[in-house]
Formats: sequence, C-alpha cells, structure tokens
Amino acid sequence: MMKIRNAALIGLGAMGSFLAPRLEEGLGRDHFTVIAGGVRKERLTRDGVRVNGVCRRFRITEPEEGEPVDLLIIAVKDPGLPSAIRDIRRFVGEQTLILCIMNGVESEEKVAAAYGWEHMLYSYMKIPVELKNGSYDFDPQGGFIAFGERENKELSERVLAVRELFESCGIPYRIQEDMILGIWKKFMSNIGENMTCALLGVPFRAFQTSAHANAVKNMAKKEVQAVAAALGIGLTDEMIREQDRRSYDAPDNRPSTLQDLDAGKKTEVDMFAGTVVRLGRELGVPTPVNELFYHGIKVLEEKNEGRFSGEKQGQ
Repeated sequence: MMKIRNAALIGLGAMGSFLAPRLEEGLGRDHFTVIAGGVRKERLTRDGVRVNGVCRRFRITEPEEGEPVDLLIIAVKDPGLPSAIRDIRRFVGEQTLILCIMNGVESEEKVAAAYGWEHMLYSYMKIPVELKNGSYDFDPQGGFIAFGERENKELSERVLAVRELFESCGIPYRIQEDMILGIWKKFMSNIGENMTCALLGVPFRAFQTSAHANAVKNMAKKEVQAVAAALGIGLTDEMIREQDRRSYDAPDNRPSTLQDLDAGKKTEVDMFAGTVVRLGRELGVPTPVNELFYHGIKVLEEKNEGRFSGEKQGQ
C-alpha cells in the first residue's frame, strides 16, 4: 500500500500556516520542508511565521536544492502560481502526489499542464482565518481540506495514502464523492461572500444584518450557477440556500480579498470574478455583477497604488 513518508509545502500564508505545524509534528522535522528561496527564505528563517500567536520556524529548502517528496502541497495565492509551478520542479518525482489547495476552479489544470494528471489529486480548503498583528489566527479545528480523485465512490490507493497521513497529523479533512462539484460550490461561496465584502469594505457580519449585502451576494452566486450549468455542473438553488443558512464562526473577520486591499496588496480578483466573467463570455452567459466586482476591485487596487492621490495605501 502506498504510504506518504515525507512532504513539502510551498506557500506559508493562511492555508500553509494551518497545515505546516501539523505536518512537521506528524512527519518529523527531517521529513517536512517549506519551499522558499531568496529574500523569502531569509525572512522565514529569521522571523518564522506566527500561528495563533506562536512563532514557528520550519526547515526551509530552496527550489534549486529540492529532492522528490511523496506529497507536495501548493498553498500560494493566484499571482504566485506560475512561479510556484517552476519552483517545485525538483521536488516532483515519479511517485509524487500534488495537492493544489488554492481557491478557484482552474489551478489543478494549470499544475497538471506542467507535471501531468498522474501526479494530481483535486483539493480545496476551507478555513476561517485572519491575519492579526502579524499572526495567522484561526480555530485549529475550524477548517478542513477536501481532497480526492475526480470521483470518489471507491477510494483509490492515492486517496487512502493522503487520508492516512492527514489522520496521523491531526489535519481535518473531507473526501467528497464529486470533487468538481465541491470545488465549484466553494467557488460560488467565495464569489458571493469574498467579492461582495471586498467591494463594499464590510466583514462577514454584513450577511447577518443587511438584506442589501445578501442581495448582492446572491445575485453574484446566481451568475456562477449559470456559468457552471453551461459547463454541465449542477449548482442548485438549494445549495445557495444551504450556504445562506450557515453561521459564521468569526463574523467580524474580513475575507482574504478585503484583507489584501487593506494591506495594499494585489488581490486574487482575476481568479475569482475575472474567471466568472471570462467563462461567461466564452459560454454566452451574462455576468454583470461579476463584471462590477472585477472592475470595482481593480479600481480599489489602483487606489492603493496611489493612482488617484499620489500616495500608496496600506503600507
């Protein structure tokens, strides 16, 4: 039976920080590494990363010094994916499994184009996390990784190997029968909530108190539903209602795109609203709300760059 004895992770942000301490503790320091080079390696070696207020320093390996691992996890943000695909090359061997836990609906295809589907499992991650005072703060049991083959009516040897690792490391997980549907459900949620909060500058609490915020959110989700339907993916009205009924563990948290805007960083709007708009045009599906998200958030990025006032924000 396949067994995962070592692993590497690239991307030590919110998602990576949720996983890295558990992988190191479960596999042992000599069998887990974070991939980073240059200034980033220097910073991580010197300062580490703060997780729930605790400073953690992991073994760092530069891309040029990599050796094949059994499991490789990509947890970068969308703008960093092209460089991550290059940086993991020496870590990918004949038996390496790759989980690309990024948001969006196209990251697996991009990684598979470079390394082949024989290395890929589908995956995504849900975790309520916020960067506060330089620390990634989250409920240790408040998130999970969903992973699997495209369909998981029967579990493959690859899926069983990852499940065994996650259980031994205390990583919450789910194996869904239809991973494509699961990825698109999360994408629909992200479009509705992440994009609405980013454009309007409000936390998740807005969806508990404002009918207007919910109206914007659900108009956007209906566009994702229509695009998915044109691709043969069945996002139902009940799935939208189910997402509406869920409670927010941390209602004052601000989603990732709004946090990026607050910090004066480039956002993942191209991967979110930009993807909906592009697919909508290709498929003949109108997406006016997502077009507003896309252009509106791009304007906020330009504002942060000082294009309108001459002063860069969020620094």
